[in-house]
Amino acid sequence: MSDARPGRDYPARPLVGIGCVVLRGADVLLVRRGRPPRLGEWSIPGGAQRLGETAEAAARRELAEETGITAGPLHLAAVVDAITPDAEGRIRFHYTIVDFCALWRAGEPCPGGDVTEAAFFAPDALPPLWDEALRVIAEARFRLG
Repeated sequence: MSDARPGRDYPARPLVGIGCVVLRGADVLLVRRGRPPRLGEWSIPGGAQRLGETAEAAARRELAEETGITAGPLHLAAVVDAITPDAEGRIRFHYTIVDFCALWRAGEPCPGGDVTEAAFFAPDALPPLWDEALRVIAEARFRLG
């Protein structure tokens, strides 16, 4: 039995994921994932875009659901292809992730939705992160000045 949500496990085509890097001063907001892919890992807040939902609306919805945080204007930070094969080499997950970035506006991190923890981290205290997450965070810092 699969531990993923229906339609996301072994997809026929890539799915659209939306992420949002939020900076509060030098600190970055991260969440610990409560579902595959990357179950238990720290990550940029985000999730699947819904049918009829704009990318920016998806970013704000996911941010609110997973962290309770409100952000200022959104800017495009990066696009990432997250492809996860299974043990036999078949593609189990394939997301094309559109990552936005923004400055923190209000709220304190409170985990919700499909995350188990949410917190701001100083640049010198980041937990282990996927290389692409580190790249997107660096790009967000550059774009937000």
